[in-house]
Amino acid sequence: MANQDFNDLLAFVAVARERSFTKAAAKLGVVQSTLSHTIKRLESQMGLRLLTRTTRSVGLTEAGERLRQSVAPRIDEIERDIAALMSLRDKPSGTIRITLSDHALEKAVWPKLAPVLRKYPDIKVEFSLDTAFRNIVEDGFDAGIRLGESVERDMIAVRIGPDWRLVAVASPAYLREHPRPKHPQDLVRHICIKRREAAGGHYVWEFGRNGSDLRVRVEGQVTFNDSRAMIDAAAKGFGIAYVPEDMVTQHIRSGELVVVLDDWSPEFDGYYIYYPTSRQNSAAFKVIVDALRHQEPRRKRG
Repeated sequence: MANQDFNDLLAFVAVARERSFTKAAAKLGVVQSTLSHTIKRLESQMGLRLLTRTTRSVGLTEAGERLRQSVAPRIDEIERDIAALMSLRDKPSGTIRITLSDHALEKAVWPKLAPVLRKYPDIKVEFSLDTAFRNIVEDGFDAGIRLGESVERDMIAVRIGPDWRLVAVASPAYLREHPRPKHPQDLVRHICIKRREAAGGHYVWEFGRNGSDLRVRVEGQVTFNDSRAMIDAAAKGFGIAYVPEDMVTQHIRSGELVVVLDDWSPEFDGYYIYYPTSRQNSAAFKVIVDALRHQEPRRKRG
C-alpha cells in the first residue's frame, strides 16, 4: 500500500473515532479542508461512501463501520509496537490515552501523576473525561479507570485507590425550609440535584444499610454531569446532591453543607486502571501504572 493510502486510512480512523472533522483535524495537526479532501479521495479510490455528513455530526455508513472495525485495531497494534520500540530508549516516552471520570482524575489520578510527569517530560498523557463504559481497544485508549465492579473481565486491572462512598448533602438554608429526610424514600418529596449519565439517562441514587440495597429515582430543578457543579448548586440551596464524600469534606467541615442519610451511604469499590495485555511492553505505560498503584496506609505500631 502506498504511503499516501496509509495516511488516508489514518485520517479516516481519526474521523471515525472523533465523529467530527474539526476534532480529528486538530488531533492530526492538519486543517479541516485538507482532512475533508483526504476522506473524499479515499472514498473515490474505494468507490464507497464511508461517512455520512450533516451540519452537526459525522456518522459511519455500513461500509465505513466495517472499514473502521478492520483497520483501527491494526493501526492501534502498529502504534503500540512503535511505542514499545521507543521504550527501549534511555528515557520512557510516548503518549498514553486514558478514559476516566472527573472524580477519578481529581482524587485518584492527578495527585499521583503530576509529580511523575515532571520527572518524565517525554511521557505525554491525554485524559478523556466521561462516565460512559468505553471499549478502550475499539475507541483507541491505552487504559481506562473505573470502579472495580465495572472493570471488564478480560482486562488486566490494578487497584489505584481506596474504597469510597457517595453522600447526600444539602445546605443549612435548604434544610431549614424542608424537613430532613430520614429514609431514602423521603427523597421523592425533596428537590434533588440530578446527574446526567454519559449514556443519556439520569443516575438513580443507590443506598444500602444492613445488607439491604435501595435505589431512588429523584427529581429536581437542575441537572449536571459534573460533580463540582452539583456541589456548588447544593451549597447555593438548590436541593440535595449525591456526590463523592471526599469532594465535600471541606464543605462539611465549614458547615457550608450538611450530610443527610449518612447511615444509608454505602461504600463503593475503589478505582482500578485496566488495560489489555499488549500495553505491558511499554516503559512509559509501566511508569504510569506504577505511579498510580494503590498502597494501603501502614498501620502505626502501638
